[in-house]
Amino acid sequence: MMKTKGLFLRICRVTVLLPMILLFLIVSSSGMKAYAEYKSTADVSGEERVFDEAGLFSQEEIEALETQIQTMRKEMNMDVVITTTDHAGGKSAGQYAEDFYIRGAYGVGKDYSGVLFLIDMDNRELYILPVGKMNRFLTDKRWNSILDSAYDKVSTQNYSACADSFLDGVTQYYRAGIPGGQYNYDKETGKISVYRSIRWYEAALAALIGLIAAAAACGGVTSRYSMKKERGWARSSLMAYRANSQFRYSDQFDHLVNKTVTYMIIPRNQGNVGRGGGGGFSSGGRSTTHTSSGRTMGGGGRKF
Repeated sequence: MMKTKGLFLRICRVTVLLPMILLFLIVSSSGMKAYAEYKSTADVSGEERVFDEAGLFSQEEIEALETQIQTMRKEMNMDVVITTTDHAGGKSAGQYAEDFYIRGAYGVGKDYSGVLFLIDMDNRELYILPVGKMNRFLTDKRWNSILDSAYDKVSTQNYSACADSFLDGVTQYYRAGIPGGQYNYDKETGKISVYRSIRWYEAALAALIGLIAAAAACGGVTSRYSMKKERGWARSSLMAYRANSQFRYSDQFDHLVNKTVTYMIIPRNQGNVGRGGGGGFSSGGRSTTHTSSGRTMGGGGRKF
């Protein structure tokens, strides 16, 4: 009995320590990943990211935009590009933006994460192009909201304020984080890619719950192994046995009074799960995308 008890106590210690070790590893790996991502974009100075081919900005405005963009790139570990044109070469604003992003080899990481903002004076259109991971942050609802703000500025021909509005909107939504229920919907294939992640505080909560459950289970079994109740019972076992050794029996019958049976037909679920609607997901977290040159691209534009 003593050997079994000792073995069980050792198992309990391991069970209690395991969630703590798991939490430490999760937090450590998250910190190392964040540090690695920061190091990968720590030096972005001197890289041009504002291309004013339509001549809409002054030199001072370009320098201010460049400074803000470099700060954003360090914080987000994603690329940010602003370009203007007065000659799209017969391309739509969306085609011009995609070609510019691909031709310039912009983006961070294997998925070329970043965002491009185009002021197209030829097609008279503003266009936002999220690429890669940026699609998770700039959902359809969010980039449309940024265009709302930018449109107010471009309608008064304040192009610098228009670009500032775009940068401020991207920063705001990045800091707000990826919205709950976010998913990418590929409009060409109908494929849905749902974003799933475990944040550090969720992992910590799960580890804490596991620790409490393990401690409670081990404490309960340890208390039983101590046999305090059994020793108390043993002192008065003979007296208790003799005092309660009488048995009385009584007849008991169960009578069925009535019987009611209810039938109900459950209709088959005919919910709208079509490809075009993105299934039963919330439209607020949807990012409509397509693939071009190995890049997942989303976004859209607005005429002015």
